[in-house]
Amino acid sequence: MLFNSAAFILGFLPVAWVVFFALGTRGYFRAAVVWLTAASLFFYGWWNPLYVPLLMSSMAANYALGRRLSRHQSRPLLLAGIAGNLLLLGYYKYAGFLVQTANDVSGAAFPIPEIALPLAMSFFTFQQIAFLIDAYDGVAEETNFANYGMFITFFPHLIAGPITHHKEMLPQFDDSRIFRPQPSMIALGLTLFIIGLCKKVLLADTASHWVSPVFEGAAGGVPPVLTDAWLGALSYALQIYFDFSGYTDMAIGVGMLFGIRLPRNFNSPYKARNIIEFWSRWHMTLTRFLTAYLYNPLALHLTRARLQKGKPGLKRGKTSPAAFLQLVAVPTVLTMFLAGLWHGAGWQFIAFGVLHGLYLTVNHAWRTFKASRGWTMDSPRAFPRAVAVLTTFLCVIVALVFFRAASVPAAVSILSGMLGQNGAVLPDILAKLPGVWRTATALGFEFAPGPPLSQALLLVAFLLIVWTLPNSQEWLGRFETAFGSSVKDAARRRGLLSWQPTMAFGVIVGVAGFFAILRALSAAPTEFLYFQF
Repeated sequence: MLFNSAAFILGFLPVAWVVFFALGTRGYFRAAVVWLTAASLFFYGWWNPLYVPLLMSSMAANYALGRRLSRHQSRPLLLAGIAGNLLLLGYYKYAGFLVQTANDVSGAAFPIPEIALPLAMSFFTFQQIAFLIDAYDGVAEETNFANYGMFITFFPHLIAGPITHHKEMLPQFDDSRIFRPQPSMIALGLTLFIIGLCKKVLLADTASHWVSPVFEGAAGGVPPVLTDAWLGALSYALQIYFDFSGYTDMAIGVGMLFGIRLPRNFNSPYKARNIIEFWSRWHMTLTRFLTAYLYNPLALHLTRARLQKGKPGLKRGKTSPAAFLQLVAVPTVLTMFLAGLWHGAGWQFIAFGVLHGLYLTVNHAWRTFKASRGWTMDSPRAFPRAVAVLTTFLCVIVALVFFRAASVPAAVSILSGMLGQNGAVLPDILAKLPGVWRTATALGFEFAPGPPLSQALLLVAFLLIVWTLPNSQEWLGRFETAFGSSVKDAARRRGLLSWQPTMAFGVIVGVAGFFAILRALSAAPTEFLYFQF
């Protein structure tokens, strides 16, 4: 079921909300939790009810194993639990890819299994692995299966995140305040939901029309020329930005309607000045999971192994190239390799992950070099900041070409087009500008009818939204929305740009919501991009 569908907006959400609070306000807290879990399973089963037993079995097994680990610490049992979760994910998500790869390498012709990936399997697998690890470490214990089931299945985050952590969610389920409607939470939740819906149906879906022709053409053997390649790549960068941030806003907003706060997952990543900052702003809960449960343990293991051999570890300003390579580059590239593979079973996703691993390694090397020279880490000047943001954005666009392309050759075809190797063709409207025609033709460029002016203007407008306006969390920064956010650390906007619970803002949001809902209900709803992961 899609957040932008009539079935959800007019049917499922109102019914789930009314029954939950009807039970909660009468003191039937356990029944309200069970109801919301059952409603979440119905929400999940709307796509394919055959996979509901798989989700329930996974929850039951991990809950039982987590309870066992919290009482009796057993490393073999923990490893068996992690392996079981990964093997299940591997079968559904990577079996076909592995068989295809074996065929390509060996020349064999093994039949490729056609296995449908259960919706959201990557997300709930990560959540449950984190629960097992923390149960083993003694920092997680849950004796209420109803609460655990709600933690895993809570429908706002179930399909595409945020990836929640038990210490954030489970205490909220024991708070009696969530079982009574809270006007402030409802107002903020509806506002966030409408903002996300506007991003999805008005911005992301508009940009999607310019993406498919370029990427599908490249997959079909039609290399795009310079202008088309750049427009396709830029349009996809904007599509996934508004699509994913829109889903995150809607998920957090729906959670607030039920009195529950989800963690932040998106914080204007295209405003980042470097790739390290980008990953602290993009899919923030995935970055948190990878850092806590993969990068840190791997880096710690490598550091201990190095120290046992009498070799120095990392030292601020004095790190040797060998230490940097072993303790920073290796865990970084390996972590991002697995992050790319987590996103999809294909070499293009692996290329996306490795490329970001290399980006991060270069970024860390630059920081290490600056520290060794005693240079300041950031520059307050506007021009260097703008250059840094633009450079980071271009690096992200290049990686996203692999992320969206059907294959590595298709991605290379688009990147070649962006370099002008498939035809250095510019839109003919530029030839009318003073001096452009003579300069461009001298450099070997050609002119041809380009995209409509309206498309170019919309892309410019989308970029202005991304780079100049506050994001939804900043706009609502006077109030706590996502878990852990507060007015102290939120980037609040004073004056007219700061949302307040007034009639004027209610009218503005209401009008925007009317047009967004009208747009959503007037056509077949489109899936969110992260549903495929």
